[in-house]
Amino acid sequence: MKVLLLNGSTRKNGCVYRALSEAASALNDEGIETEILQMGDSPVWDCMGCGFCHSGGNGRCVYEDDMLNGWLEKAAAADGFIFGSPVYYAHPTGQFLALLDRMFYAGGEHFKFKPGAAIVTARRAGTTASLDVLNKYFTDACMPVVSSTYWNMAHGTAPEEIERDEEGLQTMRNLGHNMAWLLKCIEAGRERGITPRAPETDGWTNFIR
Repeated sequence: MKVLLLNGSTRKNGCVYRALSEAASALNDEGIETEILQMGDSPVWDCMGCGFCHSGGNGRCVYEDDMLNGWLEKAAAADGFIFGSPVYYAHPTGQFLALLDRMFYAGGEHFKFKPGAAIVTARRAGTTASLDVLNKYFTDACMPVVSSTYWNMAHGTAPEEIERDEEGLQTMRNLGHNMAWLLKCIEAGRERGITPRAPETDGWTNFIR
């Protein structure tokens, strides 16, 4: 089994990376393979709603010059996900949200029924609002949301400050262990023939009459 950890920070080895690494270490201790994908400071396209991914792109985004399609290929083979972002103006980074919008629009099937979790780092505040934004991707894609023993956040302005947030790092480890437990439960259920029911998709309510 493998979990992808997506770093939505423009700093490749900053606070978010340190928090994700703690969760990854716990997953590794449970025998779960991990890979941290770094968004870094590369340019990211926003979704323009062209529909190419659904009409002729076979689940690939029309933009081929950023990391999106490569990440979707990895997502198809992954069993779980942890999304990480710093807090900018009480929300996740704009680049990361643009990337996630396109990932879930083009390749939503790669995430369905796979466990997901979000983590955020901040100097001080805006963490719960940012977690709320990220968690909405999971609840829209039929993904079980993995919890920890506190809200999934760590505080600091640099990795060495994250090191001093003992409870924050503890939260990351507990998150990793909880995800490993859920992944093993899903695998055990699959071996017994227990699979999720296909969701209903016919209902479509327009509130403008």
